[in-house]
Amino acid sequence: MDEENALFCTSKGWVDANVIWAFDRTHRLLCGLPSKSDHQVVIQPFLTMLMHDMIQKNSASKTNSMEIESEHGLSPANTKPDMMPLRWHQRWIRQRYSRLFRQVPDYLGMIVRDADGEHALGNPHGNLCASMNIHDPAVYRMIALQGSLGACEAYLQGLWSTPDLVKTLTFFSQIFDTVNTLDTGVAWFATMLGKMAARFRRNSRTGSKKNIAAHYDLSNEFFALFLDPSMMYSSACYDAPDVSLEEASQAKLRKLCRKLQLESSDHLLEIGTGWGGFALHATRHHGCRVTTTTISKNQHDYVQQEFQKASLGNQITLLQQDYRDLRGHYDKIVSIEMIEAVGKDFLVDYFRCCNQLLKPGGRFIIQAIVIPEQRYDIYARSVDFIQTYIFPGCFLPSIASMQQAVGECTSLRMVGLQDCTPSYVLTLREWRRRFHLKLDVVRQLGFDERFIRMWDFYLASCEAVFHERAAGLVQIEWVKV
Repeated sequence: MDEENALFCTSKGWVDANVIWAFDRTHRLLCGLPSKSDHQVVIQPFLTMLMHDMIQKNSASKTNSMEIESEHGLSPANTKPDMMPLRWHQRWIRQRYSRLFRQVPDYLGMIVRDADGEHALGNPHGNLCASMNIHDPAVYRMIALQGSLGACEAYLQGLWSTPDLVKTLTFFSQIFDTVNTLDTGVAWFATMLGKMAARFRRNSRTGSKKNIAAHYDLSNEFFALFLDPSMMYSSACYDAPDVSLEEASQAKLRKLCRKLQLESSDHLLEIGTGWGGFALHATRHHGCRVTTTTISKNQHDYVQQEFQKASLGNQITLLQQDYRDLRGHYDKIVSIEMIEAVGKDFLVDYFRCCNQLLKPGGRFIIQAIVIPEQRYDIYARSVDFIQTYIFPGCFLPSIASMQQAVGECTSLRMVGLQDCTPSYVLTLREWRRRFHLKLDVVRQLGFDERFIRMWDFYLASCEAVFHERAAGLVQIEWVKV
């Protein structure tokens, strides 16, 4: 047959030469290597091996599993007892990707341990030096083919571990541009597939309901394992590091009510009920009327019972409606970490609805997780771990993007902006600590080891991201003129 249409046979099957050629060209672009002619790259043993690895099933599922304990006694992985030896093409990938880390700041370092020994990235004697143990060299292939999400998936499968997950993720958070480079080359195809899938999870009325259910309807009992008694699944406000989560959560509620300037004659709208903690606090401490809405069935059923127990039926109206379907006029509006579920395409709709629902002179306050303006464009074009595994449809706005939407369709004027980012670091740290203490109960609720690793990674990565201010937490106040 013609060389350009050749199929190369190995013990694992047939590989199309044109596919190998495409993989080679994109890898060379990624690694800054010189191009080769088509005839020179057609026969590439490395790429043939790479394609074989890609079509194999996950190796962890084919072997006996064992548990590897982490720094908190977490033991949730199907992982191999010893580090598996590397094949030469996996060493090739490791070597090529190690080049990306040569320009990391001097104070950062990473020790990667695999069957070949230790490999230093950056400065192993820096102020922040993390470490990774590669139990299965398939990790390298997953990173090559799937980029940063491949590294995440490999962790969920137990193919690598670390004695300090937060420190390791802090390292990667500090080298954002380098990590972003992992999603180019061959991994660009996986990124594009992820973006295509995300388009089917847009936060339309139907999509929002599905996305909210995928996260918040996991189990009320599960969230109760690590949240404070008020069930506030949003950052607390710590006045001091030694304050308890319960005290910090109550401080957050008092702060929001103070900024709203709540009075007993007010009719307050809450968009995003959660598990009812804020509505109960506002009615008990300020005597106002509250209308609160959620589109989560589990939350709605839970909150309905809590409101009945509190005998506040005359003061609280509980709805199960999308914000776009709300009607009426309210003196004040509050929304606590709900705007992350709105989506980039619907920011203008969200603020337009809030503006229509708010009376002139009324106050509107949100607590929001935001992305820095410097990273907004890249973030808006990507699909990250949380969007893929934890909260489909999630999108972090920037302060500028919110203000742009406000300017397009409302008569709202910003009158206050407070950064609360350090409090989220402490909140997440405490949630993760409580989560680890209740792992046996998590398993009794029916969640498997992959789920445990996924949530541990989620909580640890969020702590690292807020610590490095790769994301922020703000409370914003607007007044309608």
